Amino acid sequence: MPPRIPHPEPGTPDVRGPLRYLWWLVRCQPWRVLRGSLFGTAWMTALSVRPYLISRAVDDGLRTGDTRALAQWVAAIVVAGVALSWLGIMRHRTMTFIREDAKARSAAVVLRQLSRVGAVLPRRAAAGEVATVGGTDIDRVAQVMTVTGPGVGAVVAYLVVAVVLWSISPLLALCVLVGVPSVVLVVAPLLRRLERAESVYRQQQGELTARSGDIVAGLRVLAGVGGRGLFAHRYAARSRDLLVEGYRVGAVNSWIDAATVAVPGLFLAAVVWLSARMTVTGDISVGELVAVYGYVATLVVPVWFLLEGGHQLIRGRVAARRIVALLAVTPDDVGGPRDTPTRAGAATVPGSRQPAGPTAPVPAPATPPTVPGSPAIPVPAPAGPAGPLTAPGGPADLHDRSSGLTVRAGRLTAVAAADPADALALADRLGRYTVSDATWGGVPLTGVGLEQVRARILVADHDAYLFAGTLREVLRGARPDGDRDRIASALHAASAEDVVDALPRGLDTPLDTRARSLSGGQRQRIRLARALLAEPEVLILVEPTSAVDAHTEARIAARLRHARAGRTTVVLTTSPLLLGRADEVAHLVAGRVAATGTHADLLDRDPGYRRLVARGDADAEQALR
Repeated sequence: MPPRIPHPEPGTPDVRGPLRYLWWLVRCQPWRVLRGSLFGTAWMTALSVRPYLISRAVDDGLRTGDTRALAQWVAAIVVAGVALSWLGIMRHRTMTFIREDAKARSAAVVLRQLSRVGAVLPRRAAAGEVATVGGTDIDRVAQVMTVTGPGVGAVVAYLVVAVVLWSISPLLALCVLVGVPSVVLVVAPLLRRLERAESVYRQQQGELTARSGDIVAGLRVLAGVGGRGLFAHRYAARSRDLLVEGYRVGAVNSWIDAATVAVPGLFLAAVVWLSARMTVTGDISVGELVAVYGYVATLVVPVWFLLEGGHQLIRGRVAARRIVALLAVTPDDVGGPRDTPTRAGAATVPGSRQPAGPTAPVPAPATPPTVPGSPAIPVPAPAGPAGPLTAPGGPADLHDRSSGLTVRAGRLTAVAAADPADALALADRLGRYTVSDATWGGVPLTGVGLEQVRARILVADHDAYLFAGTLREVLRGARPDGDRDRIASALHAASAEDVVDALPRGLDTPLDTRARSLSGGQRQRIRLARALLAEPEVLILVEPTSAVDAHTEARIAARLRHARAGRTTVVLTTSPLLLGRADEVAHLVAGRVAATGTHADLLDRDPGYRRLVARGDADAEQALR
């Protein structure tokens, strides 16, 4: 029977600690874990059946010369072997289902968290840390689920063997009862040492991964300023440090692996020597000697599983601690932390503010805000008794108090900033990517539920991330229900029809990550088409035509106004072609609005605006007078 596919909603994890998170994974599939424990217990307990059958074959068949009894006991041994094989298959099969369920569930909650925190994530966690959590930690946490099956069975098998040995010799049973815990105590210090070494190694690994990502992202810039060799040298030095830590972890692992094999072997040798002495003195029979050897040899398997389970638990605990830390990051939502406003840089992935689906926002957590002792993802507490503020019921003005800019609903507003950093900061505030005093229809934007903002306000960078997939999938990622006519309209408005025509399979042409097979201008037009296809109530475009030629820019300027007619649009640009199409233009100087009016008005009465639009070209400035 195939396993039940888990529900797409993974549930609410317990993030009060790494062990609580692991226990939550167990509680998410209780019947499967119970079945795995039963199969694991039956399999390990059945391992002790064959030594008993062999001892009976020796005493009742070989020693007495009874061929019929010998044949019967041999047949029983064969049947026991077949049953043991079936139990082993079912145990392994069930534990595989448990591990895969835990892995998929952890991946789902991490992905949901990344979507939920949005632009806050780059300020709280490095990209390398997130990558390592998704690539390594989730797998190690899933491996811990092995403890729920063979681990439970190992304890039961240990007790069963002790009881059976008590019926043969209380002295041997006492040796087993004392010896097995002693074996665990010998290895325990190594496990604690491993946890410390793994924690240090895991932290440095995340930092190095983040550094490598930064170097790759800025490789062209580094090459241009001659810093490639310097950063390569620093990366190599950090790699050597990580290598040393890796050797430390490997050394501890090697001692644990050696102890896992050697210590149970020494224990087996000691018990066999004692039982052999007892056989010589006549305290036990030869058949019982064979049975004792079989029992103790069988006991090596549970002991190994216990030690291996402890090893996996330590590594999983370190990994779960990193997952819990990521899940504990809260978005800048109602009552959230009031960070110093900084450029977010990303809404969903590094390099992109554009959400994966503005028309289908990530739903707000259904659970109430976390309080001490509550097993839920921490969600921001309400801003007072009334909780989050309600967004305006329809199109409304946006006002940024920091700059003094007011964006009128239903109009095309352009912002020309003397400093590009001021424009980016303005986009972050209007798009609710930093905590600010901006208002929306008179309502504090920070007080409105984040999911409402993301559903209606979209900030589209000129270098927003493009995921791998066909061009149709890239465009429809913003609006999954986008039909052929809507896609065609968006492409026309972005003057990107020629991009589609140049591709061998048109919209069905697969593109790699970031669409590197396209030119910079083509990528920018695809990004603009994707933003237009999302059809948000408020669209904020950051330099949407910086990489296209003047003729294409003129077409985009004319078509953009028509495509967004009646809806609120903000364009952050210094392009005269776009500024000339705006209903209102704001000149931003030192982060404040210095003047507003139409493009023509500002050219006449604002020399600073005229110099900015002319971009330092004296002839162009003279022509604009």
